[in-house]
Amino acid sequence: MVRVQPSLEFIPPALNPLVLRVTQLLLPAMLRSQTAITHIQADNAEVLADLYRSFEAGKTRFIMAFRHPSPDDPFCMAYLLYRLVPRVARQQQILIPHPIHAHFLYDRGIPLWAGARVGWLFSNLGGVPIHRGKVDRTGLRTARNLLVNGSFPMAVAPEGATNGHSEIVSPLEPGIAQLGFWGVEDLLKAGRSEQVVIVPIGIRYCYVQSTWKPLEKLLNELEADSGLKQGGKRGKMTSTDEASLYQRLYQLGEHLLSLMEEFYTRFYHQILPYHPTSPISAGNTSGLKLPNSERDFTARLQALADAALKVAEQYFHLQPQGSTIERCRRLEQAGWDWIYREDIKQVEALSPVERGLADRIAEEASLRMWHMRLVENFVAVTGKYVLEKPTVERFAETTLLMWETIARIKGSSTVRRPRLGKQSVQMTVGEPISVSDRWQTYQASRRNAKQAVTDLTRDLQIALEQTIQSAP
Repeated sequence: MVRVQPSLEFIPPALNPLVLRVTQLLLPAMLRSQTAITHIQADNAEVLADLYRSFEAGKTRFIMAFRHPSPDDPFCMAYLLYRLVPRVARQQQILIPHPIHAHFLYDRGIPLWAGARVGWLFSNLGGVPIHRGKVDRTGLRTARNLLVNGSFPMAVAPEGATNGHSEIVSPLEPGIAQLGFWGVEDLLKAGRSEQVVIVPIGIRYCYVQSTWKPLEKLLNELEADSGLKQGGKRGKMTSTDEASLYQRLYQLGEHLLSLMEEFYTRFYHQILPYHPTSPISAGNTSGLKLPNSERDFTARLQALADAALKVAEQYFHLQPQGSTIERCRRLEQAGWDWIYREDIKQVEALSPVERGLADRIAEEASLRMWHMRLVENFVAVTGKYVLEKPTVERFAETTLLMWETIARIKGSSTVRRPRLGKQSVQMTVGEPISVSDRWQTYQASRRNAKQAVTDLTRDLQIALEQTIQSAP
């Protein structure tokens, strides 16, 4: 973004039944054209069917908290609601209303990179945009009202952003727990007796067929882009080849890490201390050889992420406080504030000199946000994710994250992941967590309220982790 823009306006939800119906009909075609997904199944979908029946009867208001490992997750949630829940309801003779749908929260930045048509579609499907880096009172007030008075329940990804890992749940943002308590409060004020619950929903992706060969091809391309010697072509992959593929994957990661360490120390004057950590525990039964510097990889990666964020924070005069994800969100908002200017009522009315200066500020902000976007790519990466369980899925997830990082470094204008093969999806609906049962603790005092939100967020984190652990 090199031009100053008008302020980002709130996109109000305007649920359109016709748009919803067309979307439901086109969902199979969208799955084929927009994703590599060939099959989706769900365990415990009857839990949602029963909740929808209770919702329609005026007994329950609920929020679906779903995992967010991939940009394809919204398609999976749509399939769950539009196809799987009605199917299990018919099988178990559970009478539920039609259409089955949900209001949902989405990042206000999505229409910026996906296009205005996506913003229009999300609005007509009843979505609520949220600024992730600030207290978005308009968005939160709208979501709060829909939770209590909307025609459908809510769907939220409490991780806030994709992390690229089917088997790692990122730290949850506390907003969903707070929204739940607000819902209980508003219902009580209105003299209504509905119970508020949060339903954890796990999502895991698996490849239908082995993708070792496409992975090797992609790894060759990444090695070439990074200046490493390519591994060359091979025939049928063997277990020995898979082990050597891990060595190459790790070598590529370490090479990229070294390049970026030099980049930030030399040109941004960041200090990147070398912090040895304790050796990885002797739980490696994978048969893969442990690289000598494996124990240091995670510490070095975290130090690099810290340095990259500091480069942007220093420019925007922000203090490096909170988790990595929280720092990313504040930087995103700071950049938007300088690109989408609320203090400029009419960009077109600026003089050429004023416009030129405003454009320069927008361009500078965009350049500094690049460092934050880089960190977002590997915020959940560790040095042992593949080593602990060297499945093709973990190999693929890590390799694709490296691809995204390299694509950003190369300056690609669009970052759309390559498809390595067809995928199946396993969804698991967990046991609902009652928010209403925690209300007495929450409303006792301000201190208790804060602790109640923390406890609910922690319990939801555990529940989401259990949903992906229970999947095959």
